[in-house]
Amino acid sequence: MIRYIILILVFIPIFGLSQEIDFSKIPQIQTKATYTTEVTPDKITLSILLKESNSKGKISVEELEKRLETVLKSNNIDTKTQLRLVTLSSNFRDFFLKKTDVYKTKSYELEINDAKLAGKVLRDLESQKISNVNLLKTEYTKLEELKIELKSKAVLKAKKQAEQMAKALNQNLGKAIFVSDLETNITGLLQGRVPGLNIRGLNSVRKGGYELREDLEVEFDNIRVDAFVTVYFKLE
Repeated sequence: MIRYIILILVFIPIFGLSQEIDFSKIPQIQTKATYTTEVTPDKITLSILLKESNSKGKISVEELEKRLETVLKSNNIDTKTQLRLVTLSSNFRDFFLKKTDVYKTKSYELEINDAKLAGKVLRDLESQKISNVNLLKTEYTKLEELKIELKSKAVLKAKKQAEQMAKALNQNLGKAIFVSDLETNITGLLQGRVPGLNIRGLNSVRKGGYELREDLEVEFDNIRVDAFVTVYFKLE
């Protein structure tokens, strides 16, 4: 019985090796294809800094917070889910070292899912003397689903290319014998704090913030996604 089991263990890997296919001996067409698209960011994160020092203490952080809340609620933004407090600080230490006035600072992050709405929020914040706003991050929330869709389209494109090549050879295209998902390149996503607003359409820059036209339409750079595949088809 022990000898029988040993024989099985010895012969299984040999049998498995005999099933391997040598692709180099199969008549084939090898083709690569790329499918590209661009999408508009649907999740925009802004950094909002409330500083008493901008008004030399004439407008408190508490008052700036009220103005911020008013602007956001007037634009139907849920402050509980879309607004997050990041830091709270003051120059209290410097007060003793330099005998300066004590000013408080609060930093928030705001998520908006529409570029046009982002433009309106920026204008409204500016009108309320809140102008320390930076573009922090842009995202596309359905990116993974988009990658799969593009890879499928790239495979179909590769098949069409291979069919045309086979036709030129007066041969028929057989089944795919190898498919490789090489890579997916993504450009245009912003990650990390970006100095100033990386937004086209600003009227002019002035000290302490940005002067925004009433009819300004804020535009964010599109996100470009490239899917690359390699497919081998059998020639018949």
